[in-house]
Amino acid sequence: MSSSMFNGNSISISVSDDDSDEVGKMRVRVRRKRKKPGLRIKNDLIGRIVRKLLKWWMVLLFLPAAGLLLFEASSIGRKPALVIDSQLSMAKKPSFPLEREPNSNLNRLDPTTRVIGGVRQRCLKILPPEELQHLDIPAVEEPTNLVKKVVYISQNDLPYVAGNSSLPEQHTEPSRFNMFTGYQTLDQREESFKANETALVHCGFYSENGGFKISDEDRTYMQTCKVVVSTCAFGGGDDLYQPIGMSETSLQKVCYVAFWDEITRTTQELQGNRIGENHFIGIWRIVVVRDLPFTDQRLNGKIPKMLGHRLFPQARYSIWVDSKSQFRRDPLGVLEALLWRPNSVLAISEHGARSSVYDEAKAVVKKHKATPEEVEVQLMQYRHDGLPEDKRFNGKKALSEASVIVREHTPLSNLFMCLWFNEVVRFTSRDQLSFPYTLWRLKVLKNINIFPVCTRKDLVNSMGHIRKAKPLITSHGALV
Repeated sequence: MSSSMFNGNSISISVSDDDSDEVGKMRVRVRRKRKKPGLRIKNDLIGRIVRKLLKWWMVLLFLPAAGLLLFEASSIGRKPALVIDSQLSMAKKPSFPLEREPNSNLNRLDPTTRVIGGVRQRCLKILPPEELQHLDIPAVEEPTNLVKKVVYISQNDLPYVAGNSSLPEQHTEPSRFNMFTGYQTLDQREESFKANETALVHCGFYSENGGFKISDEDRTYMQTCKVVVSTCAFGGGDDLYQPIGMSETSLQKVCYVAFWDEITRTTQELQGNRIGENHFIGIWRIVVVRDLPFTDQRLNGKIPKMLGHRLFPQARYSIWVDSKSQFRRDPLGVLEALLWRPNSVLAISEHGARSSVYDEAKAVVKKHKATPEEVEVQLMQYRHDGLPEDKRFNGKKALSEASVIVREHTPLSNLFMCLWFNEVVRFTSRDQLSFPYTLWRLKVLKNINIFPVCTRKDLVNSMGHIRKAKPLITSHGALV
């Protein structure tokens, strides 16, 4: 220990070696700076947010997608109400048809074309609009073929239409024949194919009690038609499509007649498609038929399809269009292109897929459009009669797709349609099977225009069948 003295006053400070070391330690210690509390809280919050995002990122992506789906679903749910409102507003205009839903083919007027010899050409070579306006119906000419007159076999000994007689007949064997068709025997069938100057044939409307009743008002209208476009929908199967593409001349000279039954009328009225007080819906004159003669609605449809010359006794020309199609060309222009120019009395589309009756029979059975048993009965008869396997008629397919039929009402073409109808009644209602046979048997009918499929596509917009036809109901309320 040491001490110091100054002017008699003295201060004594004791310093030990240990104390000296502690002081040195205190001088070299670095004091850390404290973080501010606010910054620490902010960093902790960001960390938690990042951890949450990493954990729940899939949920966060799903929620906007779910919200978008809910929005779209609510929008779709509101659309039917708009459609209903639109239908109700259209129902207030009974003179125009109700379009059930938009269809990509509806109201199309663009021509159908194909490439021939490296050049693209229109399938239906119809006259230009300026010439269609001045097109007129040719003058009546006397038949130049063998058949001059057709006599329709009937229960009554009275003429059914002017220029065609009816003879009484007694039936002996029941089948699908009935009081509408008469009861054709096999011997009578064989005789009917023999073409004579006066042809004797069953051709529907055999008895006044046979059915297919039409009102006197409708019948009077039908007797005024010289050219007619017709269709039918029995059993509520299809909607009604308004024809398009016609000239003003055709609107004045052509009748448009659609045959319905009560089932179809009820079905259409439920959709707001009502017949006007003038019996029209748009261009179509609606003829409601009562007491249909067949339980098979397809067979009922063959009556207006094949027996137009009996329904329209004063008509010189007719165009048949299946109810699944919209006719989209000028009728007089079609007659000029398919009948007058090629000098034909009947024009019909060839089949698009097959050319043999026997191949078609297999397809009919495969698609369940007829039973194997009834098809076999028909083919056995045709083989017995000697129908060959020929797939061509005058260089073209004999197998037809008969959704469009254009014809002149001559005695010979009328006879052909009667014979064809009788084959459909006797065998299956698939008219494709009986058309080549009838054509083969009636050898005097030569001037037929069997046009290609692309021409048919130019004539109509195909919609397809809307719904299955409902079966008929008996007077006791039972389905048949």
